[in-house]
Amino acid sequence: MSLGLAEVEALALAAHAGQTDKAGRPYAEHLRAVAEGVRARGGGDELVAAAWLHDAVEDGALSEDWLRTADLDRRTKDVVRAVTKQPGEAPQAYARRILATPGARLVKAADLAHNADPDRLAVLDEATARRLERKYSAMRQYLGLTSDD
Repeated sequence: MSLGLAEVEALALAAHAGQTDKAGRPYAEHLRAVAEGVRARGGGDELVAAAWLHDAVEDGALSEDWLRTADLDRRTKDVVRAVTKQPGEAPQAYARRILATPGARLVKAADLAHNADPDRLAVLDEATARRLERKYSAMRQYLGLTSDD
């Protein structure tokens, strides 16, 4: 990978600058938690880089054209593409793509773990929290993830 992790982190933070999560927290907190979660799950630099960028294309913070030409390892790019949900895509199809891409399941596991953190869900209104819990639980099942993942 030509871009170092510090460069990827800075790029991701700049791309998501000013963005907040559903609870109104700076989006950088989520990116950092997912990157740390990937590292804690044994992911190497290529997957940690993908964790920093995991929502960049999906959220429109960076374009697919940028990703195609970025000076990143191919595995990093493949994982970012795999975890980028497409508009109107069925959850099962999304999960199949993740499972077919080496390393993507680990990145998505870290993403889901942070998204489903009870402390994060507790600040949302009850209906939103329940809807998200169901959504995250279903995706964990599609990916064959356990509570230890």
